[in-house]
Amino acid sequence: MKEKKIKTNALRILDKQKIEYEIHTYEWSEGTSSGLGVAEKLPELADRIFKTIVLKGKTKNLHVCVIPGAAHLDLKKVAKACGEKNIELLPLSELEKNTGYIRGGCSPVGMKKKYDTFFDESALKFEKIIVSAGKRGLQMEADTQKLIEVTDGKVADLLSETEGIF
Repeated sequence: MKEKKIKTNALRILDKQKIEYEIHTYEWSEGTSSGLGVAEKLPELADRIFKTIVLKGKTKNLHVCVIPGAAHLDLKKVAKACGEKNIELLPLSELEKNTGYIRGGCSPVGMKKKYDTFFDESALKFEKIIVSAGKRGLQMEADTQKLIEVTDGKVADLLSETEGIF
């Protein structure tokens, strides 16, 4: 019997745009929903695993940040990059309604709407990065520049020098 291929909105968009990707799977659990948790499950890929964080600005606009799994956001830097006076994490109760994704399976590609998307500048150090493919336990590795292009993303300095948020 042929194994059924997993397709998510994010993967369908990459297919449509003819962007090559590689799938990485892991056993998802509540403890692996963070970027660090995923890195523990895929240690050989840890430095290239990026997490997706959705934030809401004072204007009520949503913004998406893609940062290294072990890093923390600097909300002042994020607000400045987004052109917001201030910004905060989108409440989890609003995540699926706005993006179509759930915590632990939120991809920067294929959200319900196109939101301003920002990749931390550290992503440019890698030819390919790994982000959620839109389902818990499923990651996709793709060309960094193509991920930025497919999301109409911008590159900015988003990271905290010290422990920050998320």
